[in-house]
Amino acid sequence: MKVTVDNLSDCKKLLRIEEDAAAVDATIEKVTTEYMRHASFPGFRPGKAPRQMVFKAFKNDIIHEAERNLIRETLTKAREEQKLDFVSINQPEEIQFAPGQPLSYVVTVETAPDFELPEYKGLPAKREVRTITEEDVTRAIDLLRSQQSRFEPVSRPIQQGDVAVINYTGTCEGKPLTDFNPTARGLAGKDKFWIKIEQGEFLPGFTEQLIGASAGETRTVTVNFPADFVIKEVAGKTALYQVTIVEVREKKLPEADDNFAKSYGAENMAALRAGVRADLEKDLAYKQNASIRSQVVKELMSKVSIKELPESFVEEETRQIVFDIVAENRRRGVSKEIIEKEKDNIHSAALASARERVKAAFVFKKIAQKEKIEVSSEDLINGMAFLASQANMELKAFIKEVQQRDGSLEKISESILTQKVIDFLAKNAKVEDVPPGTLNQDAAPALTTPE
Repeated sequence: MKVTVDNLSDCKKLLRIEEDAAAVDATIEKVTTEYMRHASFPGFRPGKAPRQMVFKAFKNDIIHEAERNLIRETLTKAREEQKLDFVSINQPEEIQFAPGQPLSYVVTVETAPDFELPEYKGLPAKREVRTITEEDVTRAIDLLRSQQSRFEPVSRPIQQGDVAVINYTGTCEGKPLTDFNPTARGLAGKDKFWIKIEQGEFLPGFTEQLIGASAGETRTVTVNFPADFVIKEVAGKTALYQVTIVEVREKKLPEADDNFAKSYGAENMAALRAGVRADLEKDLAYKQNASIRSQVVKELMSKVSIKELPESFVEEETRQIVFDIVAENRRRGVSKEIIEKEKDNIHSAALASARERVKAAFVFKKIAQKEKIEVSSEDLINGMAFLASQANMELKAFIKEVQQRDGSLEKISESILTQKVIDFLAKNAKVEDVPPGTLNQDAAPALTTPE
């Protein structure tokens, strides 16, 4: 077999492959023999029909299958002989294949980038040394109490943190807001609307102008819609709202007593506080580990220089990130028009992120190979069980769905391998304990994967 390699770029090669006529005929003969075992013709027992009869009847199928088989075999041999790490293979072109004739074809392949791994053991990371205090536990208990809070009517002016029940109508340039957008009825007016008196609630600056008002009072509230407001017809305009206070309600928390503790399944308040402390300590340990993981990944990536990445990998990852960004913005209520306007910025950000992710994937894979880190069957089942629980699906149903989607199982396996490599890096990191507040962040894992 003869192989010629043309380097189109660092990660893209054009292979010209030739195989002699003897190999072509041997492959055709092998496929024909396989067809003979299963062929059935009148007057012959299954598998006993003459070779020429079988070949003539199934010639096109035999030739095509032999062609596919020999191309697959020669590609494998070319990869091994040339020591190339294929990551994607285009459809072969200029194929010459016929009985008694040599095989020849060209194929473009992408290969894994060639780069040197830096020292990845002992990467530096900082861990904020924190302890869970009684004050932390009390704050957490207060959050639980807040979940059971009630808003009871009071006869005093509105204060921060209250809930006001209001009637309101809005106009812009002297016209009802529905004149600008007929579907914006909730923006234009509503009766007995419950609104929490906190900055950022409802419309910009709306709640702040209600503080100090009492039930029965009517106030004029001015709202300046931002230029990027989701309802574009009023974006950048000013609206006036006539707001009548129907009722003022104050937040009331339940008493932190044993009855309250029992509502959360604890025997008494002491048991509830102990449980809350355990949860906070577990959460703290998770955040510390997550921060270390994030730091070592960032440090490792800063030490790795890769000149070029496989284009197909970057393009696929970019498409996925763009899809996720658009889906998240649509979920938040951002209009199609605004998303379309920002499409170039979205793609630019997605491309940069995709390059980092693809780079990390190759770095992690190389470390896994060097350290013999693998994904076991148990790892895969546990990973799919986690994903199934996230999707609220039975494990068997989830596995069946994964098997029906091309590439899904491989993606899950790659994700788990990434998790194991990052665990390895964090375990072997050189961790320095520092005082609370040093990092000024609660770092999250750089890449989230199944636990």
